[in-house]
Amino acid sequence: MTKHSILRNGTQPSIKGPEAWFTGTVRIDPLFPSHGSARAAAASVTFEPGARTAWHTHPLGQALIIISGMGLVQSEGGPIEEVRPGDTVWFPPHVRHWHGAAPHTSMTHIAVAEEENGTAVDWREKVTDAQYAGQ
Repeated sequence: MTKHSILRNGTQPSIKGPEAWFTGTVRIDPLFPSHGSARAAAASVTFEPGARTAWHTHPLGQALIIISGMGLVQSEGGPIEEVRPGDTVWFPPHVRHWHGAAPHTSMTHIAVAEEENGTAVDWREKVTDAQYAGQ
C-alpha cells in the first residue's frame, strides 16, 4: 500500500480561466485534487492586471494565500481591500465575494477550498467594471 503520492510539477496542464467565471486573462494551475474522503483541493491562480473572478460563494469557505503581485478582494457589502504576497484571506462558507489582480499589477494566489456534495464553488454573475472600481 502506498503511504503517500507525489504530483510532479508540470504533470497537470494549466487551464485558461473560463470566460463565464472570470473577467480578463486568468491561468489556473491545479496543485492537488480532493482525494477519497479528503475534500480539500488547491490551485495556483494567476490574474493579469485588471482580471478578476465573478461573484461566487463556497459551501465550506475558501482560503487564499497571496504569493506574488498585488490583488484586490471584496466580500459583498464590504470594502475592496488590497492584498500582497504573504497575506492570507479567509472567506467563510456562503459569503459572496470576488478576488483578482489590481488594475495595473498581476497577482497570483493559491486557492484552497473543500467540496461539499461534490461542489466547491457556486459561480454567480460577473463583477462589473464599476464594482471593480469601487463605484
